[in-house]
Formats: sequence, structure tokens, C-alpha cells
Amino acid sequence: MSLRNLYFVTVLAAIVAFPAARRLDVEIRQSDARTRNSPNIETPPAVFLPVQSSRNPRDLGPGKLLVASRELGDPNFAETVILLVHYDTEGVIGLMLNRRTHLPISRVLAQLKPAKDLSDPVYMGGPVGTPTVFALLRSTDKLEDAEHVFGGVYWISTKPVLEKTISSHPDPGDFHVYLGYAGWTADQLRNEVRLGGWHIFQADNQTVFNANPDSLWRQMIKKTELDLATGPRQRALQTSAAMSAQ
Repeated sequence: MSLRNLYFVTVLAAIVAFPAARRLDVEIRQSDARTRNSPNIETPPAVFLPVQSSRNPRDLGPGKLLVASRELGDPNFAETVILLVHYDTEGVIGLMLNRRTHLPISRVLAQLKPAKDLSDPVYMGGPVGTPTVFALLRSTDKLEDAEHVFGGVYWISTKPVLEKTISSHPDPGDFHVYLGYAGWTADQLRNEVRLGGWHIFQADNQTVFNANPDSLWRQMIKKTELDLATGPRQRALQTSAAMSAQ
């Protein structure tokens, strides 16, 4: 699907009032401050398997994760983890996975009757087009009129599909709603990767629908630092030992 044919849910723009968008921005900044000031307490996984990241622009594409490096200077993307949902010569679109807000879906999509009882929070998808609404859904069935991203994950960018999906009462662990998006030209993003601004990972369900998004960036950046600290042989030995322990 080309960007020219994507409607970006502009019909939903009127749903999100600009005062709500301003409150959303304030809430995100406050949430970031709380995250930076809170103790870094994380539960290690039962079995540790190192995941190798990439800094090769050739690895970019739909279904890839961008993890902001510590050196990334753009404040809009500092400490973010982004899922690329669309990538071609016309442009690149991604959704930030770790900018959860306090606005419930029912409030953002107040004009959609099926959404009236949804209290799950929306996410800030990116700094571009914040009045627009998107969603990610993990489904075992093929989702018509939605863009396949990877595995069973689909990107929803039209009102009819969004309304139909909400009417089916998806599990909150498999369905996230986003305001706005992150956008680049393909050349722009490739250049940012070459300059060291992003680490690239293959996306997985656990990361995209992470239950603790506030700590997601810290988890991912530690994986990149492990890659630097260990060589290929050491990573292979660690993986073999972890598999033997299962």
C-alpha cells in the first residue's frame, strides 16, 4: 500500500480536540519526569537470551524496531522505542511504543459508540499529526483492509476498520491505540541510522505490546550494550547455555 493511498484517519481528526492534545503533551512530559526520577527496578527474565541489534540501514523495513541511542539529539525521540509500520520509497511511518498517556480510549474516540467502555490508555504515536488516530492489533486471523506489519500484527489506519475492530472487543493486551505518528523519508531515516541515532531490532509481540512500556527503552538499550560488550563467540556460548537450562 502506498502512502498516497493511506488516508491517515483524517475523518477522525475532529474526534480529538486540541485542548485534549495539549493536556496529552503535558501528561507525557510529566510521565517522562516520573520515569527518570523513579528507581530503576526491573525483574530479569527467567531465561536470558541475548538479542543482537543492527546499525545497518539495509535492515530497515516494516516490522523493525528503532531504539533511540543515548547519543540521539532530537528531544522528540529521546529514549523512545518505535515500531516501523510502513516503509517504502515514498516515506516511512512508525509508532512510538513507550509513550503511554493517561487518556482513555473512550475519551479519545468519544464519537465511536463501541469505544464508550474502553478505559485502556492511548499512546502517543509520534510528534506528527497528533489529532490523527491509529491502532495496532495482534490477530490470529488475517485482517482485511489493514496493513500487515509482522507476524500476526496489523496496522489500522482507517475509521471503518478501527470501528469494526473495537466492536469485536479485542483483548487490551493485543490492541493499542495511538495518537500521531513518527515520519521520515527513507533517505532521512537511513542517514540517521548511519550517524548512530538508532539501533535496529526485529520486532516481536512481547516488545510491541509490552505490559510495562515505561521501562521498555531501558530494557532495549541494555541489549545494545550487551552486543558491544560481547563478541559473536561469547553470544553463541551464552545462547547455548541458556537453551541447555530450559
